[in-house]
Amino acid sequence: MELRRSSALRVLLGFLVLSLIASSSLGRFVVEKNSLMVTSPDKIKGKHDSAIGNFGIPQYGGSMAGTVVYPKENQKGCKSFDEFGISFKAKSGSLPTFVLVDRGDCFFALKVWNAQNAGASAVLVADDIDEALITMDSPEADGSSAKYIENITIPSAFIEKGFGETLKKAVTSGEMVNVNLDWREAVPHPDDRVEYELWTNSNDECGVKCDMLMEFVKDFKGAAQILEKGGYTQFTPHYITWYCPQAFTLSRQCKSQCINHGRYCAPDPEQDFSSGYDGKDVVQENLRQLCVFRVANETKKPWLWWDYVTDFQIRCPMKDKKYNKECADGVIKSLGLDIKKIDDCMGDPHADSENPVLKEEQDAQVGKGSRGDVTILPTLVVNNRQYRGKLEKSAVLKAICSGFEETTEPAVCLSDDVETNECLDNNGGCWLDKAANLTACKDTFRGRVCECPLVDGVQFKGDGYTKCEASGPGRCKINNGGCWHDSRDGHSFSACSDNGKLECQCPTGFKGDGVKSCEDIDECKEKKACQCPECSCKNTWGSYECTCSGDLLYIMEHDTCITKRANETKSAWAAVWVILIGLAMAGGGAYLVYKYRLRQYMDSEIRAIMAQYMPLDSQAEIPNHVNDEQA
Repeated sequence: MELRRSSALRVLLGFLVLSLIASSSLGRFVVEKNSLMVTSPDKIKGKHDSAIGNFGIPQYGGSMAGTVVYPKENQKGCKSFDEFGISFKAKSGSLPTFVLVDRGDCFFALKVWNAQNAGASAVLVADDIDEALITMDSPEADGSSAKYIENITIPSAFIEKGFGETLKKAVTSGEMVNVNLDWREAVPHPDDRVEYELWTNSNDECGVKCDMLMEFVKDFKGAAQILEKGGYTQFTPHYITWYCPQAFTLSRQCKSQCINHGRYCAPDPEQDFSSGYDGKDVVQENLRQLCVFRVANETKKPWLWWDYVTDFQIRCPMKDKKYNKECADGVIKSLGLDIKKIDDCMGDPHADSENPVLKEEQDAQVGKGSRGDVTILPTLVVNNRQYRGKLEKSAVLKAICSGFEETTEPAVCLSDDVETNECLDNNGGCWLDKAANLTACKDTFRGRVCECPLVDGVQFKGDGYTKCEASGPGRCKINNGGCWHDSRDGHSFSACSDNGKLECQCPTGFKGDGVKSCEDIDECKEKKACQCPECSCKNTWGSYECTCSGDLLYIMEHDTCITKRANETKSAWAAVWVILIGLAMAGGGAYLVYKYRLRQYMDSEIRAIMAQYMPLDSQAEIPNHVNDEQA
């Protein structure tokens, strides 16, 4: 079956033209691929591209090995394999079964569903014409197909005709064909933050696909908000709109499905253009949800978009006739958002002019860089690559987590329900120091990596598999550098020495190799201490103690004993002499000051007396006051 679109899109295309096709000749649909490696037999060994199916659960960030089986009957897989008594369940201990089927006669999804029921772990669909790879999409979700589309849980891939013929020839000739499906590079993973978009719709009456979308948004909300609040992701919601060709803007269809004079349109929910809600109601609610995101983002709480959308689905459904502004405003108010700002953002739906918010959405639909046009609803885009597969919480979380650079994934990506910790099995085959409880194994979303650790500021260096050694200052902190160490009675000793080069040397007071052992030296027995006649020696762990008999005091520097009293007497006389010398110096100083002051006083008195009788050379003549009085 060829690539298919939703029923709502096909109805609208009957009289509308996609804005992205009309406005850009560069618009294109991109087939998202994964790698398929043939590992045996040798004559067909090699790597090939395959197209990821847009249903089931691709193993983003991982890989899957299996054995290819091409059934002798029901080769197109359009009937139940039970009718032919065929089972693909792998025996215990053998590789999973990858069923190869031919294209044609029925929906792609039905082929995969039948193979899954027969025990297949994955499905490869071979093209029947020579052409480039295409995306296998799910069919229109009517009552019959809805029963199995939602329950497909295995991955599938579409392969080119020539490669399919090669595989079929090898299998039918009796050779064991082993292949490996690899999704590890399906999503770019350049850094520690993932940017992703969800192209969605507020319409809740479009059938099974709408129901699946609503359930996904509710289930994924918690994980999305954890990632966003932690700064691990940057999420942006988007909504597809189309425009009405100018010749039809006055038609009944365009008036009921479009706003801003035919510039922004959506399919009629009931597809009858006469009853219930119209397409323009959907466009306006889509616009409101975009503005909720913008206003929430301005308040640094972009995750409130998830709360609004889930609450609106519950409180304002179309079936209860509550899909309107009044109900929406009640949800907005409950979340503490500014209703006026949201209304201003939405603008006037009757204006004959561009709406800047919706214009940006139409421009964003056109593929840029490695991302193709967005034409399928819903569509998830992770790091500018379109996600293919079922919108299911764990599957989407795998895709988002595969967008993080190795070792930078948040904890939610390493939880048990997303992936297994490969470091728990034989330490992942990486270097391990059991004594220090150190390992080079790091668990990442794509699997373990063997990388020498950084511990307490000390970087270990090596290949990570067989060798990791501490490097740089502080190496003795890490398990004592692998040297001997011990503690007793509150005392600790280590043989680790780091003076530019790490060495294991027993510390003073010990002897040994410094690595496995250091034994205490008995300084007393070896006559290395306490040699004076009055000394007595006591060995301690890592040192010794010397004491003297009687009232003698031991002086370690001279290895001798002296009398405590003599020492005390000498100390007392020394103190007396210090006091006496201090007093003498103070008295001498006082005498000198006295002599100096006395001499100054006597000099001043003599000069005053002499000045009364004759002028001094250094003094002007003093007038004779008596003669003045007589005159």
